Amino acid sequence: MIRKAIITAAGKGTRQYPGTNAVQKELFPLVDRDGITKPTIQIIVEEAMHAGVAEVAIIVQPGGEEQFQAHFRGLSESDVNSFSNKKWGLKQSALLDKMSQSITYIHQTEQHGFGHAVYCAHEWAGDDPVLLLLGDHVYLSHVDTSCAQQIVNLYDRFQKSILAVQQTHINNLSLFGTVAGEQLDSRLGLYRLDRIIEKPTAKVAAENLVIPELPPNMFLTIFGLYLLTPTIFKILAQHVEKDIRENGEIQLSTALAELFAQEGAMGYEVAGERLDMGTPLGYLQTQFRLAQHSVLSRDFMSFFKANQRSNI
Repeated sequence: MIRKAIITAAGKGTRQYPGTNAVQKELFPLVDRDGITKPTIQIIVEEAMHAGVAEVAIIVQPGGEEQFQAHFRGLSESDVNSFSNKKWGLKQSALLDKMSQSITYIHQTEQHGFGHAVYCAHEWAGDDPVLLLLGDHVYLSHVDTSCAQQIVNLYDRFQKSILAVQQTHINNLSLFGTVAGEQLDSRLGLYRLDRIIEKPTAKVAAENLVIPELPPNMFLTIFGLYLLTPTIFKILAQHVEKDIRENGEIQLSTALAELFAQEGAMGYEVAGERLDMGTPLGYLQTQFRLAQHSVLSRDFMSFFKANQRSNI
């Protein structure tokens, strides 16, 4: 069973400026599938906890925990009266209080890359495998089992690091870390990974990352959801100590390449999609997709279709 999850939320959110002057991007609100408005970070914490996680570490800038703590504390006694006839609000407040007891905040004192942000949690993680989620990604499952639960289930079966992956066209690979390896089960979308290149060009991908079983010009890219064995922290520690960088940063992908070589890892095509709310367009797309899958979808889609027909 996976007991710990790390959520990275230490970025400056420059792509969402000046909105991030008011709150960190991970606190931007979204109407979730249950029809309740929540900060993005709460949706991600719920994703982890619904997969069985009991402890969550959120990686933040120094002082960045204050905004998160202000949210994860529920209603004050004086505010409870305002919700006396709103049971859903009281339920959310109790849930926030419960979440707060499970969350630890870890500082990334300097911005040295994604791999460095993950490394900052090495003492907290100890010798446990960890679920790794991105603080600006919402994970939308296409089946009853959540995206996080899908890879947790696979870890229970294989006891190896699991990377959620998705098929991506060659023209879009410059946006993603891209992996390759042996396809083990086409029905499950399961792979044994042995190569990874961060944001490759089409030429580099065609020369190094082709998986014969995939359709032409399609490659496997990282979904932004990981289940990692403790070995990853030993590798990252070496990279930090020796200042091993790629494009000026301590990269997780570089450490993953070593992990593949040392003990292997699995790739799994998650039945779902990842929604990146870290840009203005991505934020709109994230809310739109959540609305389509929410309890409010009928009314929302009626409104949307009516306005599509409108000339206004």
